[in-house]
Amino acid sequence: MFVSSHTYDVQVGSQRLSLPLVALSDELTLALLITVDVGVSFMESAGRELAELLRPFYADVVATVATMGIPVAIEVSRALGIDEYVVLHKTPKIHLADAVSEPVRSITTNVDQRLLFDRARINTVANKRVVLVDDVVSTGASTGAALRLLRRIGADVVAIGTLVTEGSKWKQALGADADLINALGAIPVFRPSANGGLEEDWIG
Repeated sequence: MFVSSHTYDVQVGSQRLSLPLVALSDELTLALLITVDVGVSFMESAGRELAELLRPFYADVVATVATMGIPVAIEVSRALGIDEYVVLHKTPKIHLADAVSEPVRSITTNVDQRLLFDRARINTVANKRVVLVDDVVSTGASTGAALRLLRRIGADVVAIGTLVTEGSKWKQALGADADLINALGAIPVFRPSANGGLEEDWIG
């Protein structure tokens, strides 16, 4: 499909969004879903709809990756009637000096980072049924790192929820864990087309 505008329309559950297209390089452009920019009512509805996909997994705890996953975790937790959630951070904080960590490189930062989990919160997830939620699952790198970290501290990750998946590289990266994915929508990445525009790449 030829993409001629600077935005891309996507269906996220029952709602529709127009996402800005941002070039990461000459060869790769992404449609950016920024959860802190879409509004409270949008996230409330999206969180409720994602929670319905996750409800059959009977989670005890919701986990997410900072920062854009936090609004998702809040709304999914609220809709499921779960009173707390846990966050895997990507930037050092004063309370994370002795954090459990896992290396990760995401598609949007393209630098080596570490996921950090507060040791004081380990008992919140150890031996508990955990659903991992995020805004977008793209390459699977952040999701895979989060799964490794959560499992290392004793969590039983029973499902993964996301607003949208991006492309399909995540399937190979996650392997059997790809079957845990529950999404409200899907978007491609974008490559230069022969006529100077952009075209959808659902594999990328």
